[in-house]
Amino acid sequence: MGNWIETYRGAASPWECDVTEHFTLAFYFDRIAMAEASLAQELGLVDRLRVGGFTRRYDVRLAHELRAGSAFHIESALIGVDGGPRFGHRVVDSISGEVATWFDVHWDGVDATLPEAWVAAWNGPTFETRSEPTDLARLIPSMAGRVQTVELDEFGRMGLAGVVHKFSDAAVQFGAAIGLTADYIKTARRSYSAFELRLRISRFPGLGETYRIDSGLAHLGNSSLRYLHLMRDGAGQEIARVDRYGVQLDLDTRRPAPVAPKLRERAQRLLLPMA
Repeated sequence: MGNWIETYRGAASPWECDVTEHFTLAFYFDRIAMAEASLAQELGLVDRLRVGGFTRRYDVRLAHELRAGSAFHIESALIGVDGGPRFGHRVVDSISGEVATWFDVHWDGVDATLPEAWVAAWNGPTFETRSEPTDLARLIPSMAGRVQTVELDEFGRMGLAGVVHKFSDAAVQFGAAIGLTADYIKTARRSYSAFELRLRISRFPGLGETYRIDSGLAHLGNSSLRYLHLMRDGAGQEIARVDRYGVQLDLDTRRPAPVAPKLRERAQRLLLPMA
């Protein structure tokens, strides 16, 4: 190893794009799941991935948009071994060669003997440590359901794409709570667009398992917002959580736009206390 290898090649289909008119996050993770399994197989870790039972962390930076019809591929590598395997994935626009999205992935606490010579250089972004909420009591309900057959991955559990789809649904619900409704998006031509994602999955739920998601606002800037979503099981135990760092996006100019006063007033009521 020691090199980046191609682990996926394909395209963004029109039905995989969202109200922000670009490739939706869950479908990025659909492709990353395939890339992760392919890389794990190359490294002799696919059986460990199949068994599961460990926390996985995904730090994601979206650098350039992929839109309907974009051709792209994924390059993957082992980029660290301390504290468990660390993997890098870069989603590359196949036409321009630009990296559209970076994934820095950690398998926490997994004991895997991998030679240092297999570790490739990481030329992606550094993810800064951000402050955390001191109280989650102000989270509001944003999604609930049961794991369905179509959401299972090749290992028989709710897959990466399934988890992120649910968080995307929660983001729509939470956005509506601050005024980013379907009508507002259509008439004002404004929507929420993430540029960074911090996902931690403690475990993947099984078929028929119930879950709920609660959400809150961890930051409100001129155009920037940080959504926090927490997924828990029927007993109230954490399954996964995600921080979505993004901006209100002008859908015509594809540039950040200030949060409108009416939306700001609603959003301030949902701000979480931060450390």
